[in-house]
Amino acid sequence: MRDEVEELDTEEPEDRLERVAAIDVAKASGKVCTRTSGPSGRRVTRVWDVGSTTKAIMALADQLGDEGIERVVLESTSDYWRPFYYLLEARGMLVWLVNARDVKNVPGRPKTDKLDAVWLAKLNERGMLRPSFVPPQPLRELRDYTRLRSDLVAERSRHAQRLEKLLEDALIKLSRVADNILGRSRRDMIESLIAGERDPEVLANFARGRMRTKHAQLVEALTGRFDAHHAELARVLLDSIDALSAKVDLLTSRIDQLVADMPEAQAPEVPDGPPAGAVPASAPLPVIDRLDEVPGIGSRAAQVIIAEIGLDMAQFPTAGHLVSWAKVAPRTVQSGPKTRSGKPEKGNRYLKAILAEVATGAAKTDTFLGERYRRLVRRRGKQRALVAVSRSILVIVWHLLADPNARFADLGPDYYDNRIDKDRRTRNLVRQLNALGLQVTLNPAA
Repeated sequence: MRDEVEELDTEEPEDRLERVAAIDVAKASGKVCTRTSGPSGRRVTRVWDVGSTTKAIMALADQLGDEGIERVVLESTSDYWRPFYYLLEARGMLVWLVNARDVKNVPGRPKTDKLDAVWLAKLNERGMLRPSFVPPQPLRELRDYTRLRSDLVAERSRHAQRLEKLLEDALIKLSRVADNILGRSRRDMIESLIAGERDPEVLANFARGRMRTKHAQLVEALTGRFDAHHAELARVLLDSIDALSAKVDLLTSRIDQLVADMPEAQAPEVPDGPPAGAVPASAPLPVIDRLDEVPGIGSRAAQVIIAEIGLDMAQFPTAGHLVSWAKVAPRTVQSGPKTRSGKPEKGNRYLKAILAEVATGAAKTDTFLGERYRRLVRRRGKQRALVAVSRSILVIVWHLLADPNARFADLGPDYYDNRIDKDRRTRNLVRQLNALGLQVTLNPAA
């Protein structure tokens, strides 16, 4: 029996360049390799070292420009590629940043910086590389602010955990009664402990709102051995938390200003306005407000998403490209007759973290995304269900960013129920009951 022959269209446009350069970057220097055509048509390879200072890189940019280099490729080694990329790009050169995983040297040959640079240049001239997404300057600035804010928020959370551990050491079980020990009521209790108050009845009276109903539990939780050294350490931790909160607020105000200064982030202009007195069904909104309509996404999450993927979806031709780049797409590994799910790859950790946070919030809503999570978590587990919801959210984000006039419309929690083939479901259930030895008689419900 002859096996079926499958014809695949794998042709890609020829991208062979005559004059290319590659730089194997390090902390203090870079190994530069150029490949050009000599007088006799023979390929000429030149390799030399260049410092990573601004003056040295600018001199390199002038030299490569004089030689007519068509494209420069850099390997994404730590943050050492940044000065080379930024300065060469500012010089007007076409610069590609490539993933180190895609340019590994062939095993069995010596591993040196010189050979790595030559190998990178050969891959460059043959068009065998894919450039990584490097956002433009305005988005790079926004990304620096959002990433620092995320890091400071995480550091503030760690200080809060240290404070909770300190209270546990003092036999104060406040976290058992209140989840957030930095709430207003909890903060007043801790401040009173630092000031010298030890009476649990007095401390429990600082409770506000619904915590007043837990007075007896608070009295029991606040009975401990909080001494002077606990007070001094708690003061240090609270001051650190307050300082971090002030910095986070400062960064947030700056991020708001940066987003407001982006023309692409504003509401698109309507060519022909609605008639006098009429209100359009879906008036154009700024990009933050459009993303804010998606369940789970707030203004802070929308800012992080914009900073990480940008506003121009031209670099992601389809939603699938964006999902694959973010590493939230399912992976399938096939070897012979076996097919299995691959391990998730590392992606943009800031984007994946905010998507996980958004998916967790959307899972609690009575929406399509919430129902999708509840359907998947029963048979696939919590982690896989959250990744699936994250993927759905990223697809929605792509459509909202690709079309400035698009608005989010929830499919509703009954979306799956409305698409069920009731007759087919009935036949399947009856077949299962028959297999168990039961005779089924169906009567329509009243």
